[in-house]
Amino acid sequence: MSQESSSKKLARDLKRHILILGSFLAVMWGVHLINQFLFAGSLNSFGVSPRNPNSLRGIVLMPFLHGSFAHILSNTISFLVLGWLVLIRGTRHFLWVTLIATLVSGLGIWFFGSAGIHIGASGVIFGYLGFLLLHGLFERSLPSIALSLLVMFFYGSLIWGIFPGDPRISWEGHLFGFIGGVFAAKFLARKSRRIRNDG
Repeated sequence: MSQESSSKKLARDLKRHILILGSFLAVMWGVHLINQFLFAGSLNSFGVSPRNPNSLRGIVLMPFLHGSFAHILSNTISFLVLGWLVLIRGTRHFLWVTLIATLVSGLGIWFFGSAGIHIGASGVIFGYLGFLLLHGLFERSLPSIALSLLVMFFYGSLIWGIFPGDPRISWEGHLFGFIGGVFAAKFLARKSRRIRNDG
């Protein structure tokens, strides 16, 4: 592949990454602004309330609901960094990891979470973390292992978020999101190895 072709591919990939991440964040911030300024935060009632059948819809709505600007800003930064690192593996990987982390974290909270309404994108973010940390181990390729080690070095301390701590923070969402990310890593690595072996 020529240097010009490589540059064009990198530019296309970068545009696609910006579009995908930007679209997610635009919806997240749009919902937050509407929630804060038009509904005084009352839309947060659409989050996940454990074992309440009426709140099952919150499983897919929870990542777009945040309690404050500090909350959404913190999640925005982590979503951008970890989400982009997942996107480096490909759009298909990003969508699968996002879907699996959303469902596993939401269902985990619904079945096992503490009382209250759980909101925020941190379940998805911890799903990205779980995927990135374990994908190298499961896929057994040098680039994947290198990426896992890089994430471990810079973001490994986040792992403490899966344990109980601040009662205002949904550690259950972190834990089950992380589990979802690990499951996605194993699932996608198996598919990648099968494709390599067939090739």
